[in-house]
Amino acid sequence: MNQNFSIDDLRRAVAAGAIDQPSAEKLVAYLATEAKSVVATGAAPAKTRFDLVHMLWYVGALLIMSAMGLFSTLAFSALGGPALIVVALVYGAIFAVAGEYLWTRRGLTTPGGLLIAVAVSMVTLFVFGVQETFSLWEGGKNPGSLRDFHRWIKGGWVPMELATIAAALLALKRYRFPFLVAIIAMCLWFLSMDLSAWLVGQHQPSWEMRRKVSFWFGLATIALAWAVDMRQKSSDLAFWLHIFGMLIFWAGVTFQSGGTPLTKLLYCLLNVGLMLLSVFLNRRVYAVFGAIGVLIYLGDLSSKLFRDSILFPFALSAFGVAVIALGLWYLKHRARLEAAVAARIPDGLKQLRPPHARAFSGEL
Repeated sequence: MNQNFSIDDLRRAVAAGAIDQPSAEKLVAYLATEAKSVVATGAAPAKTRFDLVHMLWYVGALLIMSAMGLFSTLAFSALGGPALIVVALVYGAIFAVAGEYLWTRRGLTTPGGLLIAVAVSMVTLFVFGVQETFSLWEGGKNPGSLRDFHRWIKGGWVPMELATIAAALLALKRYRFPFLVAIIAMCLWFLSMDLSAWLVGQHQPSWEMRRKVSFWFGLATIALAWAVDMRQKSSDLAFWLHIFGMLIFWAGVTFQSGGTPLTKLLYCLLNVGLMLLSVFLNRRVYAVFGAIGVLIYLGDLSSKLFRDSILFPFALSAFGVAVIALGLWYLKHRARLEAAVAARIPDGLKQLRPPHARAFSGEL
């Protein structure tokens, strides 16, 4: 069920007699007033089409963030802790003021929100400068330059990640801008890797420990995304949490060493479950990773169990064609099938579906 309608859709509805002209005019006037109210109160902005202008805004914001982090030079880091603190404060203040102006005064929520996100990202630089100035590193040893934060797993990065997450959460209270959640999700991803190093001090954590930390962190992030989905009514604040949570969790499950045929079968069934979960939550990211997981299982099956079978490639190709045909058949009967499934879901279970998933299935 599509929840987005244009003015042209409304005009066609009037022409078809589905709604009269006065009612249509009242509806347009109400939506215009509502849009102004959203901008004035700092609530979640209405969805906008992602075009060249929006792409330029996002690319510009990412370039600024990268210049102060991933692509920062060794010479920049060599400025020293106090200088980096000043740079972070000045940049943060400038972008925060500019973002506030665009968001509240001009109604330009996308560029305004991006500038606020840039200001939040300066917290990472600020904490790095503080740690560098006062030697507040884990074990008293500097884990590396600023750009190493995005490249290497080190326990010393944990305070930077926690501070940035806290700043992004504070910003979200005023600016309901989904890209701020991307910063939170990215830091959670880094935190899931760095936490294992932090737990064992400066010693190199084992691969198995990193995998387990990623598994549980990913699962917690998915639960958080689900909880956000259950509460949100407008902008898609949980989008990035679902992506990074699924990435962390799936990697923790997939990159386990060895495994018996039974555990590999359970892995395949887990990925099938992820594809079913994508329908339940109306989140495609779970279907994507679930499909990749099933393909990994089939690939392992073909390379080991059916390695000497000349018919397996042909059988697998036929299976792939059947899956595509099943998808085409499902697309044709999707509305009827999902309505039938939704009618059979127990009421208690229906309450666990996010509002947008229930609306998509016609439950709302």
